Amino acid sequence: MWTSIAAFAAVAATVVDGLAIDPRSNKLVTSEALRKRIKVAALEEKAHLLERFAYDSPDKNRVIGSEGHQATIDYITNTIKKFSKYYDVYQQPMPLSVGLSANVTINGKETEGYAVGLAPGGHASGPVIAIPNLACEESDFPDDLTGKIALVFRGTCVSGEKVAFAAAKGAIGVLVYNNVEGNLLGYSLQRYPESDTDYVPTVGISQAVGEGIISLLSAGGNVTAELTSEAKDITTYNIIAQTKGGDQNNVIHVSGHSDSVAQGPGINDNGSGSISLLEIAIQLTHFSVKNAVRFSWWTAEEEGLLGAEFYVKSLNQTEKDKIRLMLDFDMMASPNYAFQIYDGDGSAYNLTGPPGSAEAEAEFTHYFENIAKVNHTEIEFDGRSDYGPFLDAGIAAGGIACGAEGIKTEEEFQMFGGAAGVPYDVNYHEDGDTANNLNYDAWIVMARGIAHSTATYARSFDSLPPKNSTAVKARAETQMFEYKKSGRYLSMI
Repeated sequence: MWTSIAAFAAVAATVVDGLAIDPRSNKLVTSEALRKRIKVAALEEKAHLLERFAYDSPDKNRVIGSEGHQATIDYITNTIKKFSKYYDVYQQPMPLSVGLSANVTINGKETEGYAVGLAPGGHASGPVIAIPNLACEESDFPDDLTGKIALVFRGTCVSGEKVAFAAAKGAIGVLVYNNVEGNLLGYSLQRYPESDTDYVPTVGISQAVGEGIISLLSAGGNVTAELTSEAKDITTYNIIAQTKGGDQNNVIHVSGHSDSVAQGPGINDNGSGSISLLEIAIQLTHFSVKNAVRFSWWTAEEEGLLGAEFYVKSLNQTEKDKIRLMLDFDMMASPNYAFQIYDGDGSAYNLTGPPGSAEAEAEFTHYFENIAKVNHTEIEFDGRSDYGPFLDAGIAAGGIACGAEGIKTEEEFQMFGGAAGVPYDVNYHEDGDTANNLNYDAWIVMARGIAHSTATYARSFDSLPPKNSTAVKARAETQMFEYKKSGRYLSMI
C-alpha cells in the first residue's frame, strides 16, 4: 500500500523504456519509425494508472486542486525528467481560486446552489434583476445594478464576461442558471481577455429555478436572493518539456490538457490526449530532430482554457514567433468515435486559422487517407479547446479529435461504424469516463496520427508558409473577432 498518491506517482514515473543519452546520437526521426513505437499496451497501462490517481483521491477525479490531478502532474513531470539529457522540462505555476461550496435562498426559501470555479468567496443579499438576451453584450445590462444580484443565462459567450459586466455595473452578486435541464455542476468562470474587472460572488442554479425566477419577475413580482459562496486559493501547474536538440527558434508545439471535470476520472477527456503525448515524448528520445519539439500538458482546460491562456500571455512576441505550429489533442479514444480534423482551411465551416493551419489540416488528411487508410471528417475550428488562445495570438494551429457530446450522424455511422443518433462519448463529463470507456482501436490510430505530425514537423517545416508575424497577427485578430461575434465561440464550460 502506497503511503500517498504522490508517492505512487513518483514510483510509477520510474518505469520508462530506454533512456536516451545524447539527443544528437540517434537517427533523424521519421513518421514511420516513431509510429511503429506507439503500442496499445503502453497506452492502456497509462490509462489505468491515471484512473488509479483519480480513484485513490478523496474526490474520485482529476479536477484542478485535487490529489488526483496533482498526482497526474507529478507523474508526467517525473517521467519526462528521466530523460533529462534529451528534454528541458519545467512546471509553470498558475494561481487560481477554486469554488468549494455554495448556498442560496430565493425569497427566503432555501434552494440548491452550486459552486462556481474562479468566483470569489463571499456573501451577497439583495433584489434579483434578470439580464435579458444572452448577457454577452454590455448593452444587455442596466446602467446601474448597485446593490443588486444579476441573474444571467449560461452559454454562448465566455462565461466570465457576464459576471465582469455585472460587477462593473455595481452588482454585488450573480446567479447563473443552466441552459439545459438539470443542475449546474462543474461550472466555472473564464477570465475574458479584455476585462480587468474583479468578479463578485457567483452561484449556479438549475434551469428550472432560473426560469421560475424569470416567470415571477415577468408577472410583476419581486425576487430577493441571498447567496454565499466558499472558495479556496490553489496553485496548479502547466508542464512544458522541450527537446534540447533541434532548432530552438523553430518549434513544433504539441499539447493536451491534464485535468478532468469534477464528475469523474476523465480518462478519455483528456487522459487519452495526455497519455498519447507522454508516450510519444518517451519514444521520441530514440531519435534526433531538426526542429525543436515542445510538449505541453495544460492545466485548468475544463475551467475555460485557463492554463493555455496563461501560458500564451506569458510569451513575448519573439517567443510566439518561434512556434511555427501548435497542434492540440483532446479526446483521442471516444467509444462511438469519428476521426475528426480541425477545419483549418475553412472549407467546411468558414472559420480559418492563421497561415499554416490549412497546411496542418492537409497533413492530417494525408495521414488518415494514405497512411492509416481510414475515413475522416472535419470539425469546426471554433477555439473550444486549448488551441484557442494560440489562435488569439496569431499562431498557426490544428489538431484531431474523436468527438465529445455531439451526436453521431447516419453518414458518420456509414463512415466509422458505431451507432447513429448516439453521442460520440456517452460518458463525456460523467463518472463513467474510465479506462473501460475507451475505444482502443480508435486510440491507436489517433496516437499514431499525433506521432506522424510530430515527426513530420520535427524534420521540416517546408510545407508551412514562411514566418510573417505581422500578417499572421492581423489575420488572427480578424478571424477571432468574426467568430466571437458570430455566437459560435463557446466556452467549454
